Order: sequence, then structure tokens, then C-alpha cells
Amino acid sequence: MQNQQGIFDLALVQMYAPQLLFDRLEPFLPVRVGVTIFNQDGPSPSFRRTISFESDTRIEKVIEYAIYWDYDIEHLYELEHIWIYVGHDGSVINCECSFHGKYFKGILKDRSNVPDTNPTQVTLYSQPGKHAFSPLLAMFELVPNLHTCTYETAGSAGLLVPDMLKDKMSTDSETNQLVERYLQTLRFRPTMEFIPFNWEASFFVPWTELLEEIPLRVHHELQVMRQFFGIQE
Repeated sequence: MQNQQGIFDLALVQMYAPQLLFDRLEPFLPVRVGVTIFNQDGPSPSFRRTISFESDTRIEKVIEYAIYWDYDIEHLYELEHIWIYVGHDGSVINCECSFHGKYFKGILKDRSNVPDTNPTQVTLYSQPGKHAFSPLLAMFELVPNLHTCTYETAGSAGLLVPDMLKDKMSTDSETNQLVERYLQTLRFRPTMEFIPFNWEASFFVPWTELLEEIPLRVHHELQVMRQFFGIQE
């Protein structure tokens, strides 16, 4: 299988998959990860950025993990990203992670979130309900709506339709109201107590495969919501 830049190597992908930590009451966990392996500089197929590393001779490749959830606590459809920069010696040179449309460094200066016991797996926290990533738990406390987005505004964004899927997905006021009504039943108050998440091999697929799967998953979840509320199609 080919992805955008390199061969899809499941063993490699699993080896460098980050250790994610989720709030103890987190209602949504990842369901699939679309992977792109970059052997040279190039545009991300799923995030508005260019992956650039060829000027750093230490780095051999970059693994992009496009992590998909069916839901964010405020909307249907959720995609967040982590980039792992792998050295020629197999070490993790750098990590970057998405945070509400931006991205930040994912490795602390002292590398304390890259454990000696498992040096290929960077440890990252995931914001309760919203899933933005950070190596620092304290960073979430700077988010103004940290506690209200998981409760008062649950479902308020309805169904998100990204530009790359506008030819395969659409929404309207009825759909958005359905999503909001459903997510209001799953609202919660974060405990800010975090537990590790364990990956399975079946989570990882080439990005092109996930891109085809997402509209099918969204359609299925809308059907689940209608059945939940006894709505006839």
C-alpha cells in the first residue's frame, strides 16, 4: 500500500504511535488513524501545513498521525494530528501536535514525556472532550472554555464539514440540531484525572483509506442518532 510519500509500514507506525492520555470521563476515544509517512518535504494531505525536515540531517522521516474520532463533545467529525520526526538512528528527534487548528511542539525541553522505558513513544495529554494535544497538562487550564465546552455548549457546532470532504458530506440546520441534541445527552464535567489509551493494530490505515471511510462513518452516526430519538427517515 502506498500513501502520499512512503510505504505504509504497520510495524513502524505502531512503534512510534504516541502514548495518549484521556480524561477519566472522556466519552469519545479514537476510532481510526490515517497515516502518512514522509521521506521528503511535502504538504500534509489532511492539515494546512507543509512538512519540512530535509534541512535537518538528523531526520530520516516524519510520520503523520491523523487521528479520527466520530465525535468532539461539540460536534460530529473530529480530526487531530501528531507528527513524529524519526532520526536515522531510530530516535525521536521531534514531535509536533495539533491544538485547535494550530500546532505546537510535543516534546518538553527536558524530554520528560519521552520515557526511557519506551523512547519511541511520546506521551501527550488530550483535552477533555475536544482532543487538542499537549505535553503539558497545565496548558489546558489556559483554555477559557475548558469546562463549559464539555457541558453548556455540548453539540453546539453540529456536523463539521471540512473543505476536503465537501463533495462527500453536507449539513443543514436539521442535521446540526440533531447532533446538538444527541451530544447534550453525553455532556460531562472533566475530572482532569488522566488515564492511558492503548492502540490496536486495526486503528492504523493509510490516510487515503481513512479519507474514504470518514463520510461512511458520519452517515452511520447520523443513523444511530435518529434511531436513538426514534426519528423515522
